[in-house]
Amino acid sequence: MIIIVGNQKGGPGKSTLTLLLANFLSLEKHCKVTVIDMDYQQSIAQKFQRSKLLENDPPYEVIAASLEQYNVIQPVLCENPLHVIIIDLPGKLDDDGLIPVFSSADLVICPFAYDEFSFDSTILFSVVLRKINPKVNITYVPNRIKANVRYQTKLDVDARLSLFGKITFSIPDRIDIQRTTTFATPQLVVALIAPVLDQIFQDHLAFLLDDQKSLKSS
Repeated sequence: MIIIVGNQKGGPGKSTLTLLLANFLSLEKHCKVTVIDMDYQQSIAQKFQRSKLLENDPPYEVIAASLEQYNVIQPVLCENPLHVIIIDLPGKLDDDGLIPVFSSADLVICPFAYDEFSFDSTILFSVVLRKINPKVNITYVPNRIKANVRYQTKLDVDARLSLFGKITFSIPDRIDIQRTTTFATPQLVVALIAPVLDQIFQDHLAFLLDDQKSLKSS
């Protein structure tokens, strides 16, 4: 299964959300996970290399890759249908290399904030994505949300985005979330983000556990 985490705007917390999801699926749900870091800063790949020097065996692999390499690595990673591939996308839409990534995605997770700039970028991202992959599932994650968000703004944004996909619970703006690594999520953060990640899992990934059980019993 291919999951991409992306948005047109930089700064919505794509990379951190990718780490949170990868940790949750591998450590809590025992899924086989590989993260492909395609973001230009490649912060996940850098964290992974630093953590490998200090920790034991990593719970999943992180591969630093460019968009141009995707057509080569994607068939290899997808040989196992129970393998979850999570891709942290670059925050731009003006690269033709995004087309095969968008086309192959089974699920797109799109973090956003309740402000005008983030909303406009999220709508643009959604429109382009839908043109390339009309049937893909989109899940929107309100991320880094501050307590002073106007209720009417939230209602208006949710109504527009719900035309494209499903909206999860919000993740608040908390500094301790940034302490997440490729080996572990801080315990206080686990309780905080569990409702969001479990909602995504139940909606789109729970079948993987059923398939794993079927393979073991056969």
